[in-house]
Amino acid sequence: MAEVRIVTGVIETAALEAQVARDVHGGICAFIGQTRRHSRGRNVAYLEYDAYVPMAEKMLRRIAEEAEGRWGCAVAIQHRIGRVDIGEASVVVAVSAPHRAEAFEACRFCIDTLKETVPIWKREVCADGTYWIEGERAIPSEPAALP
Repeated sequence: MAEVRIVTGVIETAALEAQVARDVHGGICAFIGQTRRHSRGRNVAYLEYDAYVPMAEKMLRRIAEEAEGRWGCAVAIQHRIGRVDIGEASVVVAVSAPHRAEAFEACRFCIDTLKETVPIWKREVCADGTYWIEGERAIPSEPAALP
């Protein structure tokens, strides 16, 4: 059964990989999304994530269970909310499957579907302001100062 959680602390990738390990599975694939220093031509100080936690966890479970059904794999997903500093993981998807192809496909399905559908919001905090991230767009989170 899939293990999914929204967390406020550090995500332990090795622990998620251990959760999905099965002696009948030959491959484990993990995707780790981490905070990068540069984005859209700006220096990022850190990220802030927010979520509607009950709905986000429900949707993460659906995604994980769909992957498990389609690829015969085991899935664990954690997404962090709150402040996430440079180099820290904001999301980890761990998948084990009988073969590497299924592990890769299921892992990609989980992260892509999560990014498209789960109610989690990202804000980049930069020297020149803060920006809500919507797909590839950065939207200033504070209205521009009036003259």
